[in-house]
Amino acid sequence: MSDHHVGDVRGAGRRPDDRQARTRQRLAASADVARVRRPVGDGADEEFDLHYVRTGPRGSTPVLFVPGGPGLASVVMYRALRARAARQRFDVVMVEHRGIGLSRVRDDGRPLPRSAVTVTAAVEDLAAVLDHAGIDRAVVYGASYGSYLAQGFGVRHPDRVASMVLDSPVLTAHDDAETRRVMRERLWEGSCPDTEGVAGALRGLVARGLVDPAETGAVVQVAYEMGGVPLLEALYRAVASGRGHRTWRWLASLGDAEARTSRPFVMEFDLAGVIAFRELKYRPDPDGLPLDPNLGFLELSREFPEFTGEPFDLPAELPAFRWPVAVVSGDRELRTPRTVAERIVDSVPDGTLVPLANHGHSALDSHPAAALRVARLVRDGQQHHLPGEAAALGAVRRSGGMNLVAPLIRTRLTSERLLPRRSPAPTPGEAGPRG
Repeated sequence: MSDHHVGDVRGAGRRPDDRQARTRQRLAASADVARVRRPVGDGADEEFDLHYVRTGPRGSTPVLFVPGGPGLASVVMYRALRARAARQRFDVVMVEHRGIGLSRVRDDGRPLPRSAVTVTAAVEDLAAVLDHAGIDRAVVYGASYGSYLAQGFGVRHPDRVASMVLDSPVLTAHDDAETRRVMRERLWEGSCPDTEGVAGALRGLVARGLVDPAETGAVVQVAYEMGGVPLLEALYRAVASGRGHRTWRWLASLGDAEARTSRPFVMEFDLAGVIAFRELKYRPDPDGLPLDPNLGFLELSREFPEFTGEPFDLPAELPAFRWPVAVVSGDRELRTPRTVAERIVDSVPDGTLVPLANHGHSALDSHPAAALRVARLVRDGQQHHLPGEAAALGAVRRSGGMNLVAPLIRTRLTSERLLPRRSPAPTPGEAGPRG
């Protein structure tokens, strides 16, 4: 698929309207926002403004936070995190990823071409920002996709890394195979005592034709990471009783809706998403069985370039990381499983696993108190305290929008229970899906 192919992703290649242009100008003029000229990088002799934000008191080693995605903006999305960090006297730097938000357009207002949005270009943008800010070395904190950029930064600029935090880390473009194995082992086979019951319940729903097996991966992943076994039990009970189907379908649609609906200055997948498919292989290889992850990306992948290969061989590079590396992994993590985190810890010379209890994906987004505590101890050379603090950190009260998802699911289930009972779902052999 050619790089200029746009397909149906909303906003792909769009010119900003006047309101977005005014918003971009207003945000770019904010006191903490700076910009550095960067090459577009598509072979043309052209530059654009890459924006970044730096907040908090100077004096300690700066922390470069690299959010996930691809597609998450930094300047607007993480204001609350930066304010919290500033109160704790962190010197924080965050880069607005090329192709997103304030770093989306060329000088004439046209969006960056897809060919300009690559992992290596984004990694070099991080280095350029440190240069522009006068920072020699930083603690590099990468979350989810941002962890891949953080590790890539360590490969290309090892002298700029003081220490590193990898939060829900991505290691290779083929991690999805491990994701599928772990998810099925835990939530289909019921290999753990605490998941044996919900695994059996899911098998029953599929066998009775009450749910589409192709939707199970997306639904179960969200519900389990956000609310654990209790939330899965509530969802399965509702569906089994003939209620809860609207909530199930809503959960099944979340990932695809997030990728297809561009929210300027918040989440913009249409340009940055090219990295997901071309370099990180987000297109799944389904086997037709339940709990297949990322199936929502299958249709979307037709609108992006095909996978051409990874920019780094991180498993081969990790033994050369000569700085402390803390790896944060939740016990309910499914998108980037604990086994991937453990592999990273075993590969680097100075690795520390931070196993967060009652936690799913990305502490940076769902548990900022824990994220900042980890960043502080790593920055101050006290990462050896982290394993002992992990249980207590997991119990700390959480903030952030992601923590509203589980209550929202429960509210939707309650609302459905208040509706009149619907006709029974079809049984296998009729109109419903087969288990």
